[in-house]
Amino acid sequence: MSLSLNRRLSARSLLLAGAIGAALVAGPAAHADDVLGQAVGKDLQQAQSALAAKSYEKAMAAVDAADAVKGKTDYESYTIAQMRAAVAAQSGNVAAATKAYDVLINSSRTPKAAKGQMLMAQATMAYGAKNYAAAIPPTERYLHEHGPDPRMQTMLIQCYYLQGDWKGTATAAQEQVDETIKAGKIPAENQLQMLATAYTNLKDADAKTHAYVLLAKYYSKPDYWAMLIHDLVANPNLAPPLVFYVERLRLATGVLKDPSDYQDMGERAVQLGLPQLALNLLNQGYANKSLGNGPTAAGDAKFHAFVAQRAAADRAQLAQATASAATDPSAGPALTTGYNLVLNGQADQGLALMKTGLGKKPHYPDLAQVEFGMAQMDAGHKADAIKTFESITGNGPAKDVAELWALLLSRPAAH
Repeated sequence: MSLSLNRRLSARSLLLAGAIGAALVAGPAAHADDVLGQAVGKDLQQAQSALAAKSYEKAMAAVDAADAVKGKTDYESYTIAQMRAAVAAQSGNVAAATKAYDVLINSSRTPKAAKGQMLMAQATMAYGAKNYAAAIPPTERYLHEHGPDPRMQTMLIQCYYLQGDWKGTATAAQEQVDETIKAGKIPAENQLQMLATAYTNLKDADAKTHAYVLLAKYYSKPDYWAMLIHDLVANPNLAPPLVFYVERLRLATGVLKDPSDYQDMGERAVQLGLPQLALNLLNQGYANKSLGNGPTAAGDAKFHAFVAQRAAADRAQLAQATASAATDPSAGPALTTGYNLVLNGQADQGLALMKTGLGKKPHYPDLAQVEFGMAQMDAGHKADAIKTFESITGNGPAKDVAELWALLLSRPAAH
């Protein structure tokens, strides 16, 4: 989650905060009559000298002495708060620094830019001290008053995350991720990871899946794909065709390797009326050495021969099936036969027949659309397949599977 990096940034911000405070003390007065009285000026000069020598106890004692002077002007009180913030920040006294910065931030004397730096210092000091609850208010105020800052946005999410506040984590991370995507930029990987973890702990399965979809989209790593596919496979409501398409996802992402998985995938393809596709997938298993080796070699060969025979029989009847499907009032024959035409080298004719099937009001239109997209992909029409997958609406499993295929076909090279 890049927590160590943020801790290093916090330490740097502590030093920066002290430098800011010291610089403000040494800076010019805001008004002509803003001058330090002799008593206050003497104590603050001693504090500054002690601070330079890193004698923090002496420095803070001198600040306290200046603060104890009776009848101080507003300018003197403000300057004392500046020096107190500088000493407290450099000595690591988070509570004292936070209190002093509150005085400075709420003062009209402090320029807006300096207020932003002070809020950042407050937040990073509390974060570095692992007081995450105390770091949240200045971080949120900074973002509200001074606009987006990637470091502060990530720190806000981490403050909730490290407290185990999953609702807070999800809210902060989702807002940041949505804003980043809306701006046409890529969300930070650790923000998406924390978002996924939060939704996992909140037991929000749909939101968790969406978070992993974003991780797979922007950071195409095997672990993210494996998690997505695992969640889909674990869905007891997944229709048989979708199970088959998920198995093909497993194959395409390098997850499916066991010979029994290939046999299951092949059997499902045959049951869907697509023996040629089953044969193509088995041939792929032989090509990548997943099939035909070890104790399963004989069984692999037997099943391969069976599928090859079924594919040849269907191929011999393809012309007759095409003519019949064209006049059949139901959608199924046109979809299945059209897909078989695609698989047997007649892509244009097959896709055209499938389009007529889509127009015959399939019983499960989303499943039919996914099948059409798969056929377009197998025909080599990648861009068209992506458009088809992205056109599927709703929030059901068909949408999830289609979205993953669209991501897989359009994903960038692995990071």
